[in-house]
Amino acid sequence: MIRKKILETYKKVMPPISQTEKEALESGTVGFEGELFKGKPDFNKMRSLPTPELSEKEQAFIDGPVQELCDMIDNWKINHNGNDFGDLPEEIWDFMKENKFFGMVVPEKYGGLEFTAYAHSQVVMKLSSRSITAGVTVMVPNSLGPAELIHEYGTQDQKDYYLPRLAKGEEIPCFALTGPNAGSDAGGMPDTGVVCKNEKGELGIKINWDKRYITLGPVATLIGLAFKMEDPDGLLGDKKDIGITCALIPSDLPGIDIGDRHRPMNVPFQNGPNQGKDVFIPLDNIIGGKKRAGQGWKMLMESLAIGRSISLPAQSTSGAKMATRLTSAYGRVRRQFNMPVGKFEGVEEVMARMAGTTYMMDAARTATVQMVDRKERPAIPSAIVKYHLTEKMRKTVNDAMDIHGGKAVSEGPNNLLAEAYKGIPIAITVEGANIMTRNLIIFGQGMVRSHPYMLKEIQAAEDNDEKALTKHLVGHILNSVINAGRSMWLGVTNGRLTRTPTKDKNTKRYYQKINKLSAQFNLLSNVSAGVLGGSLKRKERVTARLGDVLSNMYIASATLRHFEAQGSHKEDIPLMKWAAEQSLHDAEKAMNDLLDNYPNKFVGGILKLMTAPLSILPFFGRQSNKAPSDKLDHQVATLVSTPGPARDRLTGGIYLPTSEKEPLFILEDAFKKVVAAEPLEKKINEAVKAGKLDSKDLDKAVKAKILSKAEAQLIKDANAAREAVVAVDAFEDKSNQALRTKRAADKQAASAPAASKAKAPAKKKAPAKKK
Repeated sequence: MIRKKILETYKKVMPPISQTEKEALESGTVGFEGELFKGKPDFNKMRSLPTPELSEKEQAFIDGPVQELCDMIDNWKINHNGNDFGDLPEEIWDFMKENKFFGMVVPEKYGGLEFTAYAHSQVVMKLSSRSITAGVTVMVPNSLGPAELIHEYGTQDQKDYYLPRLAKGEEIPCFALTGPNAGSDAGGMPDTGVVCKNEKGELGIKINWDKRYITLGPVATLIGLAFKMEDPDGLLGDKKDIGITCALIPSDLPGIDIGDRHRPMNVPFQNGPNQGKDVFIPLDNIIGGKKRAGQGWKMLMESLAIGRSISLPAQSTSGAKMATRLTSAYGRVRRQFNMPVGKFEGVEEVMARMAGTTYMMDAARTATVQMVDRKERPAIPSAIVKYHLTEKMRKTVNDAMDIHGGKAVSEGPNNLLAEAYKGIPIAITVEGANIMTRNLIIFGQGMVRSHPYMLKEIQAAEDNDEKALTKHLVGHILNSVINAGRSMWLGVTNGRLTRTPTKDKNTKRYYQKINKLSAQFNLLSNVSAGVLGGSLKRKERVTARLGDVLSNMYIASATLRHFEAQGSHKEDIPLMKWAAEQSLHDAEKAMNDLLDNYPNKFVGGILKLMTAPLSILPFFGRQSNKAPSDKLDHQVATLVSTPGPARDRLTGGIYLPTSEKEPLFILEDAFKKVVAAEPLEKKINEAVKAGKLDSKDLDKAVKAKILSKAEAQLIKDANAAREAVVAVDAFEDKSNQALRTKRAADKQAASAPAASKAKAPAKKKAPAKKK
């Protein structure tokens, strides 16, 4: 009787879950994020991820075809090639096809490269650092697209036919999911496919759709399509509403309108809408065949977890690495008030933020792709890295623009930041807008999917299993009580005395702080679910802030693992500390913001006391995790503004040109020369102050034997290199030239009468008459 009452009450409190929500919750796997929900994380689940390495074949591909492709690309010409849209040149398309850039995820037995997720990420990262257009063009066929879906769910006939063609680029794929009135809301998808027979009596599906924002859509030969499948006449059985289904559709079928283009921030990758009216396809065109009809949303959610884990994090990290490498060099080369701008404290603050953020981005990226390589489908971590890495790229590129100033806003062949800046909003919007990802997915799905008891309770309630529901609720309550006690104890001790997976003094304290945050997060999650119940789903500010706590704990944990996986280099300690401290600070700030704005003020007050019990004392505050100090900012900024292995590790994996004409090569060359010349310039300054020289004239310094000829030449070379770097692109404007010519002619004509008058001989005055 009691169990029955518990079941009835539970069903009243918990909101109903739609079919698409259920499929999303059941897709993917639970990994380290589940440990953070427990309140007492086992860090070995993160630390046991293998150190990312490339095979000989993968390294050869990156050093060979990827480097060669990057060398072939001229972004300025691609973006300004004389037509309205721009595109990759035909020879680049051909090169990508010949070298199987579109077949990285296709198994070798079907003619593909069969790369690991890590190699896939490294290729996208390097290519995107050279060209967003090229990076996106390669990303799409290898992430959420027909190749991935066919490989995972297709029939053997579909694999045998399509995978070799996709690997060679004989088929250019796209996937059509987003529509004008239904993006992330799959339940509101208006596109339909009705089971019917054609005029020949063949059984198939007549589909109508209207899609937009489809990358590679204008040039695609094969469309992967998501639609609602219906069987009103019962031709397949009793079920009339079959559900969301994915199918393969050749783009040249009658009824398809394809070829228009969108202009995403004028970055000229192929993107556009497509429509279909009464397009008939056989049932065999369903991905996975007839038995997979209605399983499209689950297939998409599982594949999306992989795509989100690889493509966008790689591209975002690429943008941050390139911005950091450019800016760390430019800050040392560019001077104001006879001092490198990078040494101003205000610039150091920004440089440290860029470098530390890049470090944590790379840490989260590599950890998540290693989960994929371990055959996990990290649904929640993929949402974390999609949202946070695209947002951190936005901030890092904006910081770079601020330091580069006018040079960065003046477009031209020598501007290496403009394309990244224009591309920021694109990454923010694709594969789920960031606002939705933060507010609804990270914690909303994570609480149900990754919590140790929540999904089990929901499944037991749906099955009307009173015994199982009671068992899981008891476990849930015990978990809450234990973590409530842990939260208060760890709040008093600030996480000290907790066990850590390492005794390394550089990382141990951060592990302890994550332990404390995890216990507090567990408490807040459980209480919020209990107090707010079904309304929690609508309290997006609550779920967003809880999601921020979860995300920053994940990023901090990945940061510690990244430091260890790279060999715990002493030089990298400032970077690791900055990334860990900022992540922990952001996590605690999100928690405090939640408690300050908690919907139930009384409960919020109790939770404040339970998460930070010492805050009632006048000399204790609730924010125990401080942001990185000014001293640490200075250490990080100095580290990345100095040539060396730490800077190279931080920005490793991006494209570095070998041609002396390339702007990045010119900048890096100037950076090295300027750094080498700085001690020599200091010698001259000291000589002037001591009265040994009356000026900074290099020839006089040589004569006075303060510098050798070689040293003087080094300073001259550094000065010349500096001038080449600070130069800004300027272009002849023929209309302005014509206007200037006209103005000069008008001015000359206007001054002509005055000139002739001035040259005329003066008239002689008549002699005065004598009186």
